[in-house]
Amino acid sequence: MENILIPFGVAVAISLLATPMVRKLAFKVKAIDIPKDDRRVHKKPMPLLGGLAIYVAFVLSSFIFLPMGDTLLSIIVGGTLILISGIIDDIKGLSPKGKLIFQIGAALVLIFGDVKIEVLTNPFSSTNEVISLNGLSIPLTIFWIVGVTNTLNLIDGLDGLAAGVSSIASLSFMLVASKFNYTSIAIISAIVAGSTLGFLPYNFHPAKIFMGDTGALLLGFLLAAISIEGVMKSVATIAVIVPIIILGLPIFDTTFAIFRRFLNGKSIAEADKGHLHHRLLERGFSQIKTVLILYGISFAFSFIAILISEANSKRAVMISIIMFLITIVLALKMGLISGKGDDKCEN
Repeated sequence: MENILIPFGVAVAISLLATPMVRKLAFKVKAIDIPKDDRRVHKKPMPLLGGLAIYVAFVLSSFIFLPMGDTLLSIIVGGTLILISGIIDDIKGLSPKGKLIFQIGAALVLIFGDVKIEVLTNPFSSTNEVISLNGLSIPLTIFWIVGVTNTLNLIDGLDGLAAGVSSIASLSFMLVASKFNYTSIAIISAIVAGSTLGFLPYNFHPAKIFMGDTGALLLGFLLAAISIEGVMKSVATIAVIVPIIILGLPIFDTTFAIFRRFLNGKSIAEADKGHLHHRLLERGFSQIKTVLILYGISFAFSFIAILISEANSKRAVMISIIMFLITIVLALKMGLISGKGDDKCEN
């Protein structure tokens, strides 16, 4: 436990110290988010680039507490590419195509570092049956990394939301990685959690700084990499299911957004006010209460994921199916898929 707590504490301290300096830098380089439409909840200009403090804390803590092998090097180099794309977007703006190019490049860096999904376990098998992906390994890895990277960015709509959800997810990956005796990944997960929690006091409502794409994309990328190394490379029956549940809040919210926009004849890249946090705000919850509710949902997903990692395969699959069905029913009820909720949810 000491091997995990000390890196976690150091990451928290570095992030706490770095964030005020990054805030000053954001003003200096004019990385400012100015509210231009009614989708934005904040009403005054806010400094961006907060993800830079998270990056500094993550990299420095990793150098201090972990040996520099191919895995860590690929995560840092790939994360640096994602960071650069986020900085460009926060200062000048970057097209979706430009972001995608950076994300695919970062995913390829991970793959060259042997961070890739090579096998899938059959969740319906009681003997941990393994399915080799062969030629599908690289495209599936790229899809997972790019997908998860963007899900965190899409839920970054309220003060402290993405930071808190990322902290919960990384702590959950830490526990699961420890279960599989993946010590290095457990430490990396603890460092990500510490780096994000150190930033959270400045980002929670009322925020003094936003993480921006610099932080949201970076955290999504780091969580995607951790999920591959910390869970998906195990031969446990639930190896495929656990990461999806731990990242359930951003993954489901993004999936519902894609369906909602498609059903309404809109581009899937077109922003809207149909995300879960928008729906909760429409129901009269304050920004703080909305964020705390979403923290609770994220905790619940993570608890279930940790629970089924200890269960036998049949029980794990049944719990997962029930949870997915409940999630879909609630999403339909709140209008997360169709864009039309019940009367309480209408504008």
